[in-house]
Amino acid sequence: MGVEEAHAAVQLPEGSWWDWDVIAWDGGQLKLAAGHDLIYHHGLELVFGDPAFVSCPSSFHDPVFRAPSPDELLKVTRQLGEKPPVVVAFEADGGGQEPVSCLIAAERLDIVQETVLRYWRKDAGPEQRFAPWVRPPNEWGSAHPVVPRDSS
Repeated sequence: MGVEEAHAAVQLPEGSWWDWDVIAWDGGQLKLAAGHDLIYHHGLELVFGDPAFVSCPSSFHDPVFRAPSPDELLKVTRQLGEKPPVVVAFEADGGGQEPVSCLIAAERLDIVQETVLRYWRKDAGPEQRFAPWVRPPNEWGSAHPVVPRDSS
């Protein structure tokens, strides 16, 4: 997404992007994943590089992306001290009775369309991507980390 488009509505590729969640968030990036059902895989990622302002739930449904309003741009600019290169705004079903308004400001935005598995498959090809929490089975044959039980 170029800087000249940074404050326009995000244009998603064709697909069924009903379910959304945050799959990674650290100082360097915020990654939102989308698909028609996030149990086994997702097919779309919005990767925000160097996010400076984030206001959205950790999971949501059926977002409607739009250009940020002048008030939203002013709010983010005042908060950050300068106008960020990328500002994304949308309304989504966050699980409440009313849609939630969401706003994200970042240095850049990459849209990646690719199947990302959310579970381990030993027959997956070398190019197959997995969600950040997916790990190969350990020596006991479990694909999930072993969590010690509370002894109290």
